[in-house]
Amino acid sequence: MIGLSAVLIWSTLALFGALAGPVPPLQLVAMAFTIVFALTLTVWLLRGDNPLVHLRQPASVWALGIAGLFGYHLLYFVGIQNAPPADANLINYLWPMLIVLFSALLPSNTGIGRLRWYHLVGAALGLAGTALIVMGNGLWDGSLRIRADYTGGYLAAAGAALAWSGYSVLSRRFAHISTDAVGAFCGGTALLAWIAHLALETTVWPSGVLAWLAVFGLGLGPVGAAFFVWDHGVKHGDLRVLGAAAYAAPLLSTALLVAAGLAEGTWTLALACALIVAGGLLAAREMLTRAS
Repeated sequence: MIGLSAVLIWSTLALFGALAGPVPPLQLVAMAFTIVFALTLTVWLLRGDNPLVHLRQPASVWALGIAGLFGYHLLYFVGIQNAPPADANLINYLWPMLIVLFSALLPSNTGIGRLRWYHLVGAALGLAGTALIVMGNGLWDGSLRIRADYTGGYLAAAGAALAWSGYSVLSRRFAHISTDAVGAFCGGTALLAWIAHLALETTVWPSGVLAWLAVFGLGLGPVGAAFFVWDHGVKHGDLRVLGAAAYAAPLLSTALLVAAGLAEGTWTLALACALIVAGGLLAAREMLTRAS
């Protein structure tokens, strides 16, 4: 349940991103991760912790954390900038399905049971629902096309899906590492994101109080607290249920945009909702049966 709270928090990403205005994506990532690192550093100091204790991690842990947080965001934005955003976003959302599949490769001592048919079908239903949200009418009118000149963008989006699913599953093997290490990864990601931004983008600062509040909201929530609770979830929860249930993020995100008047509610969205909810419940069948 702690891990699933990350899905709820991630659903605010699109809303905060839209309210932040025309800030370049890598700059927005850099600003948000700088905020979360500063807040984490403050918490460490208030607790009387030595920040160096949390920063001093094995090289393998640092490599995984930076590849997951920075690698994912860099590849995702390269993908949506070099291919139609809807296409790249759908490819990116293969990561929940990949989490379900990759979890079967973990050794038995990680506490992950056997992969069963309902985990796969649940994740597939979630992917189908997400396809309806991301692609919209393109799935119905035949306008969806795969074009060779967007290959680079497609590959980057696929790389993003692999980066995040790999990070999530491999984190299980480092369950003994404190979640405080995520704060260190956020600091490293902020630094690399600033470097990437300065090399690839033109700086545009948020305009107005609402835009700045949205940036702080990103740092507090979807680019902040969400990574900490997700880390706890993938290290100690059911990876297969987390993966399938993660498809609720694009659904809830779109629903928030509709509620804020920034998107339109449609029957396609309602069908997507049914598919994602059904998929999540099916994937969690074993957990729900055990709880009852």
